[in-house]
Amino acid sequence: MPPELPPAHRTWKCQRCTACCRWPGDVKVSPAEIEAIAAFLHLEADDFINHYTRLRTDRAGLSLLEQADDSCIFLSGSDCRINEVKPGQCRDFPNKWNFPGWRQVCHAVEVPLPGEEA
Repeated sequence: MPPELPPAHRTWKCQRCTACCRWPGDVKVSPAEIEAIAAFLHLEADDFINHYTRLRTDRAGLSLLEQADDSCIFLSGSDCRINEVKPGQCRDFPNKWNFPGWRQVCHAVEVPLPGEEA
């Protein structure tokens, strides 16, 4: 199987399939993201941290909690409860980062870059 092209050579439009929200692992949140999400949820930052985050696997910061099935704590059915303020890691997938095999689970649609034929 040929390797994926670097993100600069392809762009993908999210179809909101939520497959990436159901993948186990760390969803890193920065201090600025914590403040934004807490404000969106009408919480103090400390309350948000205590109820919705955990120490990341690499112990270098915080990650969002997961539900029992490894899906994101903010995934409700097929909707993200914090979509308007979701972390950059979520916004950037799959165009700025992805993981081996992501195309087998993600329904994003490839879109032409400017100057390419449709």
